[in-house]
Parts: sequence; C-alpha cells; structure tokens
Amino acid sequence: MSSGAAPFDVASVLREVKMIRAEGLVRIRDLFLPLLRQAAAARSAAVTDAWPVEVENLLRTALSGLGGGDLQEAAGLTLGLAPGMRDRPAADRRRLAAKVYSVSVERFRKSHEEMVLGQIAEQICWIAGTRAGGTDASHVPLLAPYLQHRALSVGPVSLTLHVHPVELLRDVDVIVSPLNTHLSLPEMYKASVPAALRRAGALRDATGDVIADPVHDALLDWRAANGLRGRPVLPGTVAPTGSGALAAGGVRRIYHAAVTVPRSGTNDYDVTPQDVTAAAARALALMDQERDGFGPPLRSVCFPLLGAGRGGLPPQTSISALWAALAADTAQDRDVHLVVRRPSLADLVTDVLRARRLHRPGDELPDHEETRRRCV
Repeated sequence: MSSGAAPFDVASVLREVKMIRAEGLVRIRDLFLPLLRQAAAARSAAVTDAWPVEVENLLRTALSGLGGGDLQEAAGLTLGLAPGMRDRPAADRRRLAAKVYSVSVERFRKSHEEMVLGQIAEQICWIAGTRAGGTDASHVPLLAPYLQHRALSVGPVSLTLHVHPVELLRDVDVIVSPLNTHLSLPEMYKASVPAALRRAGALRDATGDVIADPVHDALLDWRAANGLRGRPVLPGTVAPTGSGALAAGGVRRIYHAAVTVPRSGTNDYDVTPQDVTAAAARALALMDQERDGFGPPLRSVCFPLLGAGRGGLPPQTSISALWAALAADTAQDRDVHLVVRRPSLADLVTDVLRARRLHRPGDELPDHEETRRRCV
C-alpha cells in the first residue's frame, strides 16, 4: 500500500458501504469510494476501467462470508445484491430487509441495519488484510493496523493481545464470554461478544441456513441441570458449554461469565469491577478443573473486556479488574489471551498494563483520559 493510501479501518469502510446502500449498485461509478476501490484492486491482477464491477464483486465476496441465515439475506437485500434487487430504490430495499427480521422499517434503520452493514465492512477489512498482494517490499496488507497480535509481558504474566472480532479467534481452547445474570444469550444478529460467539458457533446447511444452535442449547441444558430455569444466577457465576462450529477453528469451550445485572424495567445493566474479577478468577479455576478431561489438556484462554460493552464499565476499569484475577493466577503453563475489536482499545489496554508493570502495588495509576477519548 502506498504511503499516500487512505487509512483503512472498519469505520471508514462502513461509511463507504452506507453510500452504496443509499445510492444503489447501479450508481457505484458516481460515488467516491477510495477504500473499496483500493480493496477491490488488491484482489485483481488486471487494471481496468471496470472498477465498479470489481467493487460489486468485493461486496458479494463479503456477503458470502456472513454464513447465510437472516444476516446474509438482509445484507443482500439492503445492498441490492440479492437477485433482482440491484436497481430497486433504497426505500424498497430497506423495507424488504426489515421483513427478514420481522421488525418495522424504522427499527431496522436505527438498529439492525447498522449491524448488518457493519458485518459487511468487517468482512471487507478481513478480505483486504488477508488477500492483498504485491511484491514491493514497502507493501503491507491493507488491514495491518487492524488485524494484529501484540505480545505483552507484565511481571510474571505474559499474554497475547488480539485486535480483531472475537469470532476470528483460532486455536484458543477457552473463550470467556460476558453475559447477564439470567444467562440469556442475545439474538445472533446483535452486535456483542456473546451474540458473535452464538452466531459463529451455529451449525449451518449447504445454503447457509442455521440448522442447529448448539451454544444456546448447551447453555439451556446447563441452566436446567443446575435448577436455574426461571431465576438468575449470582454475579460472577461461570457456566461452561461446548463451542459448536467454533470447534473447527480450535476453540473447544465457551465459559459464559455472568457479570451484568439487568435493571428491572429498563434496558440498562449494572456491572461492578469486583464481579468481573470474581468471574475471571472462577473461569481460571474452572479451566483447571476441566483441564485434564480434554485431550490435549486445556491450556489457552482468552478474555474480552468483560462488562465494557452493554454493561457500561469503562474499558480501563474492566482490564484492571481482569488483571486482578490474572495476576493472582498460580498456573504456570497457562497461555493467556485478550481480545479487543479496535486498535484504540488495544492502545488503552497496553497503557493500563504497562502502568501496572511500572507502578508498585498501592500506587495511584495515571489517568488515561486521552486514550479513553480515542476509544469513544
């Protein structure tokens, strides 16, 4: 990628995808789409004036990566990629996409559409980062700042920080997923860690339709086996399940950590750092209990920033609460991972952990106000 190339990130790609949604495939040539053109060109060996076709093919490739089901159908309709839809007005495409989720057009516009188009943008970034070619030594993948792994060392603890969506994790034995105290998984189309893991763990047929929902079903079974149908668990409870289709990528267990407490009569939640620390510590203890029951034994575990999504816990508070459990962990051979979606959050995590390394216990840690602003 030349030094003059535009910054390639999901938010910027999403803005261009939204332009196509509004104007339609037949007007691509009239739009300013530098990132989509760049990503499309990286997949083509020839340079032609047919770049709108290349961009459309890029969108279709991204669509095929959504795994079928309502998500893929709604994305195909709203972008005009479904059969017979390329020249339909934007309002018609949005209305038909809303029907897929059985919601009003207005609700789809405010909620579902952002998620659907965001998933297309995520796929485009992934395609660009993994398929960009070129032999120039100065060339780097378009997504190099977005898909990355950072090796961090804080005292005796070494860990790997992943910067990408949680469902792209590979060869990590256990993923710890935040959940509410009712242990109720969100719908697959939602934009959250547990929704992403449920979606990625679903089993699909040849057409991409969901034929089984093993993560959801296993969690229901766990609740029934523990006499918890109809009542919540205590904050900090951890419920283990299988990983469904994620097993094909080396993920063997999902530990559902109850860290968010719903406020009655609202859509809000309460989360405390103490509950995050307790849940993380219980997840590590559960992993030790289950370790030798698997072959090979469970060794690696990955934490997102528990409670920092819908729970509303500040990211720096979440990582500090997680660190309290990780620092107290006595396992010598555990392989610890963290995962965040954005580089700005990765910078914040790095800063917080670096401060933990440089300050003695009991010292007041520096305020990361500037980094927090970058994450908003």
